[in-house]
Amino acid sequence: MTNTTHTEELLGQLEDKFRAMGQKPDVHLEGLLWSKPITYWDYIQTDALLSLQSQRSLLPDEMVFIMYHQVNELLFKMVLWEIEQISRAEKPDTGMFTEKLMRISRYFDMLTTSFTIMRDGMAVEQYLKFRNTLTPASGFQSAQYRLIEFASTDLINLIDHRFRATIDRNTPYSHAFEHLYWQAGGKDYETGRKSYLIEQFEKKYKDQFLRFMEEYNTINLWQKFRQLPAHDQNNPELVAAMRHYDRTVNITWTLGHMSAASKYLESGVVKKEATGGSDWQKYMHPKYQRRIFFPELWTSEELATWGENV
Repeated sequence: MTNTTHTEELLGQLEDKFRAMGQKPDVHLEGLLWSKPITYWDYIQTDALLSLQSQRSLLPDEMVFIMYHQVNELLFKMVLWEIEQISRAEKPDTGMFTEKLMRISRYFDMLTTSFTIMRDGMAVEQYLKFRNTLTPASGFQSAQYRLIEFASTDLINLIDHRFRATIDRNTPYSHAFEHLYWQAGGKDYETGRKSYLIEQFEKKYKDQFLRFMEEYNTINLWQKFRQLPAHDQNNPELVAAMRHYDRTVNITWTLGHMSAASKYLESGVVKKEATGGSDWQKYMHPKYQRRIFFPELWTSEELATWGENV
C-alpha cells in the first residue's frame, strides 16, 4: 500500500467518524493546522501533579508520607477503572474477566510491596511528631477504597459480622450503611455516637456512597461473575483470579498496611492510637472483621481460618 493510498483511507475514515457525530470533517481537519504538538509534561500534567504536595510541618519525612498516599489514591483510581469495565460490560467473557482481575491484583501487589516505603522510609521520631498535625485525618477516610469494596462484592459481605443476620438484600441502603464493618472504627454502637473522623467522612461522601451502593448492587464483581454461564463460573483460571484478588486485598494488602502501622504506633517510644482515634488493630486485622469478597469460592476451613495462617 502506498503512502498516498493509506492517507486517503485515513481521511475517509475520519470523514466517516465526524459525519457520524454530525460534525463537519473539514472543520476538524483545519483545526489540526493550528494545534501544537503534545509534550510529555503536557500530556501527564506534570507541573500540576507536582504542585499537589503541601506539608503541614517542617519535618522532611512528611513529604514521603504525603506522596506515598497520593500514589495510593492514583492506584485506587486504576483499580476502579478496571472494575468499571467489567461491571459495565453486558456480557464479559472469562478471558476479559480474568485479565482485568489480574490487573487489579497487580495494582494491589504494588500497593502491598510499597508499604516498605512507609515502614522503612520514614524516621519514627519524625512521624510521631508530624502525625499530630494530621489529626483527625486518617487513611480510613479514603473514599476510593470504600468504592472499591462496594464495587467488588455484595453489600452483606461488608456488614459488621455482628449484624449480618439482621440485614439482607431488601434492607434499606441507609440502614445497611450504618452497619458497615468500618463503622466499628469510630462508632459506639451502644450510644450510636460517632467520632469526628466518621462524621466528617460521611458529611462529604455519604450521599455518593449510598448512590454507588445501589448502583453496584447488581453489577459488582461477584454479581457479574454469577451472571456468567455455569461452565464459565467453573473456569479454573477465572476462579483462581477471583480468589487471588480476594486474598490480595483482604489479607495480604491489609496485613502489609498493619505491619507498617505497627512499626510507628508500637515503636516503643509511646504506644499510639491511630490519628482518627480508632482501635486500629481490631479494625484492620482480617481475622476480626473477616472481610471476604467472594466467600462462596473458599472452603469452610479457609473461611474459618481467614487471615490467621499468614
